[in-house]
Order: sequence, then structure tokens, then C-alpha cells
Amino acid sequence: METRPNNRNWLLLIGWVFLFTQCKGSDESNQGPVTPPTPDAATTFTNPLLISGPDPWVYQQGQTYYYTHTLGDRIGLIKTQTISQLKNERFTTVWTPPATGPYSKNLWAPELHHLNGKWYIYFAADDGTQASNGADINHRMYVLENEAADPTTGTWTLKGKIAPTTDRWAIDGSVFEHNGQMYFIWSGWQGSNDPGIQQIYIAKMTNPWTLEGDRVMLTRPTFDWEMNGLVNEGPEVIKNAAGKVFLIYSASGCWTDSYALGRLTLRDNGNPMNPDDWIKAPTPVLATNADNGAFGPGHNGFFKSPDGTEDWIIYHANPAPNLGCNNSRSPRIQKFTWRADGTPDFGQPVKVNTPVARPSGEVK
Repeated sequence: METRPNNRNWLLLIGWVFLFTQCKGSDESNQGPVTPPTPDAATTFTNPLLISGPDPWVYQQGQTYYYTHTLGDRIGLIKTQTISQLKNERFTTVWTPPATGPYSKNLWAPELHHLNGKWYIYFAADDGTQASNGADINHRMYVLENEAADPTTGTWTLKGKIAPTTDRWAIDGSVFEHNGQMYFIWSGWQGSNDPGIQQIYIAKMTNPWTLEGDRVMLTRPTFDWEMNGLVNEGPEVIKNAAGKVFLIYSASGCWTDSYALGRLTLRDNGNPMNPDDWIKAPTPVLATNADNGAFGPGHNGFFKSPDGTEDWIIYHANPAPNLGCNNSRSPRIQKFTWRADGTPDFGQPVKVNTPVARPSGEVK
């Protein structure tokens, strides 16, 4: 009489065959999704550098980099020789505002600079007063000073508000030098307590905490790609090897995915205080790229690789659409080149979570 295995034995047999074929099969069609290669930390990094980091800024002193971004309630610095490895670093809080007063709330976009042998941090802050639409209407620029050799040590003292004769709402202050003269550039409103068009202004400086005379408006939203929010902000100056001056700025509202970088070019032998001597590029120089996980790239800065052979840009962007001006904005860096006409070529925002070669000369 023929005997047949019972149902339980058949089920066991089928299970063993299934496991054997899944573990042993070498045909790629029988395998699951291919796992992306793990970046080699010795030679590569991936963007974003941090999960969160709106308004990133890097100041380079030789092969040492000082990094900061908007923390809101304080100012902190990271000191590192490997800017691509920020995820392994921690902030040192260098200044905390008073509990109340004109610069006690909403500390935005700090920038560190070394000027005349001392360190300075420029930042925007307010007293927390808001308009009916939620706008922080009392923002002004302030500056801190530190005499220590290392800005993460020593004592930071408030030098005060930095403002022109026409003292209006102001954010995103930065400094640059041209032909022996220091200039302050920032984003502000034309009127008082009137949320509306943000324009970029310039003024001469007599020292790192004092402006000379009144402000001059350099640019306001004019092209279609700047009009979604009516914003020009975050001005930063970079010069090419021949000394030609470019001002890279952010346009449209940071609450939109239209946020992008634009460019002004100073005419040869031009006067930075003369708006007619600045030529505005008609199209963005860095814009949203959904395929690469970069929405609303903006608020940039520049630095060189440790060995001085490469130019790099740092900026923030959102990882997904419609995230706006919040802490989802994360810092990214990428190498850029120069075109034959001397203008910077930033290309497209680099793809997130994709290995990128570390800046040349970084300590491995």
C-alpha cells in the first residue's frame, strides 16, 4: 500500500525549498532591490551635511573652518578642519541674548568675520513684536566683537546695532572689501514696519561696527522668478581670480519652492555704491531640482578646499516640496567652477545621499 506524506510534511518540504532557492540563487533577477553602495568616509561625503541647518555660513582661516547657522535663541560655532564631516561635530554656544529687549528674540543668519585683527559676528534679531500677518517687524542688524585668537573662546561683547541713517527693518548682513574700502550689504524694507518687498542695500563702513552715511538700494525683485514673495535677500560677495566682483543673493520667498540664487556683476572699474554699475543676471544661478532632493536652494556662502585648489559653495535647501522656512532646511556643499567669461558656474544642486568627493586636502 502506497503511503503519502501528510499535509504538514508537504508544507515543511515546500518551506525548505523556498529558503534554499532564496539564499542560494545567484541570478540577479531572483534578488531583492540592490542596496546603494556605502560611501567611503575616507574619500567621500553625502549631502545634506546635517539634518537641519537653515542659513548656513562658513568662515575659513587657513585650513580651519568655522561654521554656524540659525539657532534662533543663541549663537553657536563649530570649529573644524573637515567641513564635509559636520555631522561628527558639536556647536559651542558663544553668545546668548538677554531675556528681553530689542535683540532678545529671533536671532537669524549669523555671520562670522575676522576684521582688523578681531572677530565679529553679524546677526539679525528683534524684540518678538509681530504684525497682524505674523511678520517679525522689528528686526535689525547687530554686531558682536571678540579679541581672542580663537572665536570659540574668549568673550563676545555686543558692539551694538549696525544701521544706516535710514534705520529700517534689516536682516542677512554681510561685509566685503573692495579697493581698500569696506562695505556692508543686507536685505531690508523700504518703509517702516511695512512687510512687503525686500530689497538689497549697501553702505560704506568706517569700522566693523559703524556705517558711513545712508543706505543705497542695489536690487529689488524684477524678474518673474524673483516675484514669488517679492524678496531679494542673503547677499554674499565673491571675487574671481582676476578680482571681478559678483554678488550672489537669494530671491523669492523662502516659504516657496521658487526660492533660488541670483547674481549681480559689478562692472569693471565700477563703483559698488552705484546701482547702475551692477548688472543683474536674467535667470537663476542655482534653483530647485526635484530629482536631486533640493527644493528652494538659497542663503549661500563660499570657501576654498584646504589645499586652496577648489572653490566650494554652501547653501541650504529643503528635502521635499512645500516645506517652507523652517528647520527642515539643511546645509549642502558642492564644488563649483568658473566659466570662460569669469562668472561662477554652480551647476545643479547635488543629489542628496549620493557620495561626493571630499574637498581636496581635507584631513582623512
